[in-house]
Amino acid sequence: QLVESGGGSVQAGGSLRLSCAASGYTYSSYCMGWFRQAPDSQREGVARIATGSGNTYYADSVKGRFIITRDKARDLVYLQMNGLQPEDTGVYYCAADQLYGTCRDVLEFPARGQGTQVTVSS
Repeated sequence: QLVESGGGSVQAGGSLRLSCAASGYTYSSYCMGWFRQAPDSQREGVARIATGSGNTYYADSVKGRFIITRDKARDLVYLQMNGLQPEDTGVYYCAADQLYGTCRDVLEFPARGQGTQVTVSS
């Protein structure tokens, strides 16, 4: 089970931090990530992290602005979003997957949360 929190509304240039609490995962390492969906747009994988190694991946659209981290002991994953722009507006979903060597595209992760709204105004 995945539960997101931390969405909200900010002005352009602002910051938000999303949190995702995972429960029911007994593997020593698995993959967690975030994807988003804006109105009338396709889903976009934003970032992912391997919880054991801490290896990360970012979409080019957020690289240098967003940071994904994990609290392994508490099964929490965070997405720190800085320099937010109106094009970052959308519903952000936390997702998880078992680790198969390396993490695959976050859009392929089978477990997903309910999503949290992020709105950035200009």
